[in-house]
Amino acid sequence: MTEDVARRRESVPGRRGLRADAERNRERVIEAARAVFAQQGLDASTNEIARRAGVGIATLFRRFPTRDDLIATVFAEKMRDYSEAIDEALADLDPWNGFCVFIERVCQMQADDRGFADVLTMTFAAAKAFEEERDRAANSLTHLLQRAKAAGRLRADFVHQDVPLILMANAGVVTATRDAAPEAWRRLVGYLIQSFAAEVAQPLPDPPTPRQMYRALLRLSDTAE
Repeated sequence: MTEDVARRRESVPGRRGLRADAERNRERVIEAARAVFAQQGLDASTNEIARRAGVGIATLFRRFPTRDDLIATVFAEKMRDYSEAIDEALADLDPWNGFCVFIERVCQMQADDRGFADVLTMTFAAAKAFEEERDRAANSLTHLLQRAKAAGRLRADFVHQDVPLILMANAGVVTATRDAAPEAWRRLVGYLIQSFAAEVAQPLPDPPTPRQMYRALLRLSDTAE
């Protein structure tokens, strides 16, 4: 669309107001979805989200044709926070401390938001911008693991695929204990971090391959539909 055409369209009486209403509806849906997902997880009803947003379900699906579209938009900022957590860990002068603080921080993010606990253990192939941010985070995470290993503190057989395994385990504990023992995840993470130290390492079974882990994350995303 040329700039002249765009200006003519905006000059049509009522069009600017319609656009403003549409944008307000979009923001209301995002805010409602953020609250509902945080409380109920990604299985939450889109009807409930629409009700809280004060819009019809048809309006919700006009703005977000699929659940993946909605999830990716709602959690885009938190995915950036996840990337920044890795960047801050890389900036730590102590590679092992940076790694440990990162694991604790991201598990805290899961505990604070039930929806994000699920998002971190899924992949959304159709949400390009969201997955690009995840890919950037994955590259930074590789450097974080390499630094901790080079310092002789992280066990040599720790691989990239172990991080989603940690997040899957933590997400399960967070979900199971949220109401009865909301801090229980900290004990799990404490146990895990101790087991990652090079000085206590014992042989482990082989990890899942990157392809297997990707398929697992994709399957989890499908079950949230």
